[in-house]
Amino acid sequence: MADSKPQAPRAGVDYPRNLIEFGEFFPDDRACVAYLERLRWGDGFTCPDGHVADAPWRSSRGLLICPTCRRQVSATAGTVFEGTRKLRHWFLAAWEVTSQKYGANALGLQRTLGLGSYKTAWSWLHKLRRAMVLPDRDLLSGEVEVDESYLGGEEPGVRGRRTINRAIILIAAENKGGKIGRIRLRRTLDLTSKSLQGFIVDIAEPGSLIHTDGWQGYASIKKKGFEHRVTVTRTASEPAHIPFPGVHRVASLLKRWCLGTHQGAISKDHLNYYLDEFTFRFNRRTSKARGLLFYRLIAQAVATPHTTTDALSDPSAD
Repeated sequence: MADSKPQAPRAGVDYPRNLIEFGEFFPDDRACVAYLERLRWGDGFTCPDGHVADAPWRSSRGLLICPTCRRQVSATAGTVFEGTRKLRHWFLAAWEVTSQKYGANALGLQRTLGLGSYKTAWSWLHKLRRAMVLPDRDLLSGEVEVDESYLGGEEPGVRGRRTINRAIILIAAENKGGKIGRIRLRRTLDLTSKSLQGFIVDIAEPGSLIHTDGWQGYASIKKKGFEHRVTVTRTASEPAHIPFPGVHRVASLLKRWCLGTHQGAISKDHLNYYLDEFTFRFNRRTSKARGLLFYRLIAQAVATPHTTTDALSDPSAD
């Protein structure tokens, strides 16, 4: 299993700042392996059986060997990169995803890296998306706006919160003095109190001020340990984006990103992973060091369990 927490950057710059430096950092697969080892075992090597070693041995194939149990360990084992023979290509894919303002789609990645098939590019992107949000990330806090939005074409005759084919997206955004802080997104199948309140419990610290509209699904959120502010928008004279500027701004940017980068071709089966990518990007939108985003993604990929390509759904859906 991969370690649960990525290492923090060391003193100085421990990541490439541009494409030229990328080539200097990672001239070949061996340099990529050394980088992963530093990220994964920067505080000391631990083998899968729990033995700790300050100076593990090295096999002729470049694997680390635990001096206690003699077990050989690869830096990629149990991570997103497990089993790959093209580690530098993976690093290039991560660079492409993080260095482009709006990310990359599978067709573009296939062309850029010269990959043999669309499915390979598609599966790599989906595996990297699984590394963009760690389960133990910090919860939102302070004042948090919560609302719903929809992805998909218009549905004539369908009113209110009903939907037939569109995907329902739950959005939470910190309100930092009129500016948007961190966000969380999740696809939901319905707008019941169980779904809505379960989302809030999962993403916000107890005691946070949850700001919602008057939908009954939010009505008893105080019982979950939160403060609750209600702004009824259905009968208000002003549009909903005035009292809820954060979530409406996020919804607008999300729709634009889905249509622009992915041409709207996102299946519901994979939607939550695309939402994770959007969240990863949005929460790091003020970072001026694109290389730091690359570092974060690689570090989180080391801490994310391996998913086989066969476990992914049919790429023709996206």
